[in-house]
Amino acid sequence: MPQASVIVVGNEKGGAGKSTIAIHTATALMHADARVAVLDLDVRQQSTAHFFAHRRAWLDANGATAPMPVEHPLSDGAVLAKVTDEEALARFEEAFAYASEAADFVLIDTPGSDTAISRAAHGLADLIVTPMNDSFVDFDMLGVVDPVTLELKRHSLYSETVWNSRKARAVKDRKTIDWVVLRNRLAPTEARNRKRLDERVETLSRKVGFRIGPGLRDRVIYRELFPFGLTVADLSPQIRPVAMSLQHVAARQELRALMTALGLSGFSDGEQIAAE
Repeated sequence: MPQASVIVVGNEKGGAGKSTIAIHTATALMHADARVAVLDLDVRQQSTAHFFAHRRAWLDANGATAPMPVEHPLSDGAVLAKVTDEEALARFEEAFAYASEAADFVLIDTPGSDTAISRAAHGLADLIVTPMNDSFVDFDMLGVVDPVTLELKRHSLYSETVWNSRKARAVKDRKTIDWVVLRNRLAPTEARNRKRLDERVETLSRKVGFRIGPGLRDRVIYRELFPFGLTVADLSPQIRPVAMSLQHVAARQELRALMTALGLSGFSDGEQIAAE
């Protein structure tokens, strides 16, 4: 049987938009008829797990249908906060084994911190997706700049984590982990700070080997749909919990661009996404 593709959404800084990227990627894949299993390893916040719980409740209450991810034993990841690293790893490995057999894609949302199960997940990835806000605060987890000249000095903590994961995967399986850094929540206007940041991100990408792609802007529609467990990929004449506007069309185009940047363009033309 072909092995599931593993997508890890990771960044050791909180607030970078990992869960937003995870839920939109998952729903876009599901609307293209892919079987998707979602593992939420953020044992405290559980944003992705809560999103899909909200989704099931809203669909049931409204008599509507939309694709759901493959069920898995780790869906209530909060228990991992109370166990040892060894037990947490055992639970994760069990859930991952089940998910990889039942799904075409296993999407793993990782916490904004360095944990044993997060490192294990990175080592299993075929694709690592790292969203970062348009800020040197977020860039600090990827690269260190000189405080006087702002020139790039070296890679930083999270880049080291990904580097080690890629090296170990190459030795173990002779496979390459693709790494994409998404410029998330870009400001609507150009600024001197963005130009400086662009140059440092480009320089670091050549040094440590990641691709750069567009993320998702800070749109109201993404926040409006979250409590219902829905994304712009779900909107249709039957599923419309908020008033439609031109912002929704722009958000759908943004989601297509995201899927293309991740190398998943074949899964970006599902019926719901394509419906304008």
